[in-house]
Amino acid sequence: MFNNFKNNRILKGLLVFALVSLVSCNTKNQSETIGTDSASENVDADTVTITESQFIASNMALGKLTLQEFSTSVKTNGMFNVPPENRAFVSTYFAGYVKNITLLPGDKVKKGQVLFTLENPEYVQVQQNFLEAKGRLNYLKSDYERQKLLLDDNVTSQKNFLKAESEYKVTLVQYQSLKKQLGLMNINANTLTGENISSIINVLSPLSGFATTINASKGMFLNPSDVAMTITNTDDLHIELKIFEKDLPLVKVGQPIRIKVQAGNKQVYEGKVHLVNKAINEMERTIDIHGDLVNKEDAKLFAPGMYIEADIITGTQKAFALPQEAVANIENDFFVMAKQNATSFKRMPVKIGATYNGNVQILNAEDFDPNTEFLTKGAFNLISE
Repeated sequence: MFNNFKNNRILKGLLVFALVSLVSCNTKNQSETIGTDSASENVDADTVTITESQFIASNMALGKLTLQEFSTSVKTNGMFNVPPENRAFVSTYFAGYVKNITLLPGDKVKKGQVLFTLENPEYVQVQQNFLEAKGRLNYLKSDYERQKLLLDDNVTSQKNFLKAESEYKVTLVQYQSLKKQLGLMNINANTLTGENISSIINVLSPLSGFATTINASKGMFLNPSDVAMTITNTDDLHIELKIFEKDLPLVKVGQPIRIKVQAGNKQVYEGKVHLVNKAINEMERTIDIHGDLVNKEDAKLFAPGMYIEADIITGTQKAFALPQEAVANIENDFFVMAKQNATSFKRMPVKIGATYNGNVQILNAEDFDPNTEFLTKGAFNLISE
């Protein structure tokens, strides 16, 4: 009886021990499993497996770090403009009413072309005075020459000679003065007669170009100080930029300028520094920079006053780089997808520098093996997932 009781106790003890051991093993196995799963999740967070069919279907591409040329530059902005001699503010030398005007802003004009006509009765008086002075001048000149000969022969008095000389010279001055006025009126004094006197004068274009602003209209009275219109010649369109005074030592004549215009145009146009102003704008603390377009045909694409953004290239250097599409910006942190083996890519952080011509400088290129391949297309979607 006692032996049976003792055997039962031993059997129960063995069962308890077995259960405890089994629970411990399960717990350990679960712990190891959880640890393995965690490690697996950590790997999956940075590593992505891509099949060959996925690679092809997504138009992905591979590339290595390459040496590319990057430029150091001064960033600035400004506008296109024309030299002062290529813009004319058209005014009238004589007041008058606008008789006829047909131009519209944007119309092309040639030098010497009639821009508009003016009418004023006072124009008639100027022409009349000129013709009268011209008529008197012929008689007074003959009388002056005759009196001079008579004086030489002591036939006439000094008084008569001086009177003839004075009248001739005064009339000559009047004639020359009125002839100049007729020239400003665009009236040919050599062909003017009593039969073709007119109360209307033509205002001519001082240069070839385009009518960019028109302030006059038919019937308007214009004073000599009024600007009737502006004529602009865009053949010599140039670049006007402003740089801060701290950048002045970096900018030199002849340096390249890369130009971009607004309105979503990504095209880059080439220019060159032509002139660096020597005076500083005391209000803005800036210096004016003038440049020329390398390709003169590009000037046809722009207009004076158009806003531009520009980089003045002050130097160049070579650095390791990747295509811009290979680098993803995630909340101001930058990543690439580096190839690990035939099917897996790992997300890795990079430090970037300058960007130029579709490439971005990789500042920590030494962190990668020179033979490391990167996803150069399709990287952003994998990194951001």
